[in-house]
Amino acid sequence: MSRFTGEMLSRAEELVSLYPDPRSATIPLCHLAQEQDGYVTNEAMAHIAELVGSSAAEVQGTASFYDMLKLEPVGRYVIGVCTNIACMLRGAYELLEDAEGVLDVPVGATTADGLFTLEEVECIAHCDRAPAAQVNYRYFGPLDRESFETLVTQLRNGDLDDEVPPHGTLLRVRREAPAVIPMEEIDRYRAQEAEREKASD
Repeated sequence: MSRFTGEMLSRAEELVSLYPDPRSATIPLCHLAQEQDGYVTNEAMAHIAELVGSSAAEVQGTASFYDMLKLEPVGRYVIGVCTNIACMLRGAYELLEDAEGVLDVPVGATTADGLFTLEEVECIAHCDRAPAAQVNYRYFGPLDRESFETLVTQLRNGDLDDEVPPHGTLLRVRREAPAVIPMEEIDRYRAQEAEREKASD
């Protein structure tokens, strides 16, 4: 599946309806496409362009700017080992080397079974638990080779499924879309605020 279908299409249309300018929904729709397929496919980018009234090239330009959006297939679990200063001082490069050994892949690669992609990442704001890693943007640390091996085993066995969803799923709880405020009402409010500011000067 690459274009939105069924429930995903309903969610996509709901996302677009939240914004006065449909193009503002581009990034949320890219996340939705990634939740559906694990990465943002070319077909999904074309569909997003149709939904928001832009071109597939514009959608790709947006998606390619953000590290969280993947344009190529990745593993079910994307493991990012932080090598920023706090983690570096606590052994991040050794942890990264251990991770390559445990997974038997270099940084940037995916394991043969398609389960794990290994990345080196910048600060993940888990400095008090350095050296740290993120798995699908869920945080773990401090880690050493032994605890990293345990983490990989738990992920492989599904022991952490309640904590770590498949790559692409950012949130498990979906917010309800609020009623959209008409642009005329927003413009009226802005004009009133401008008048208040002018009167107070």
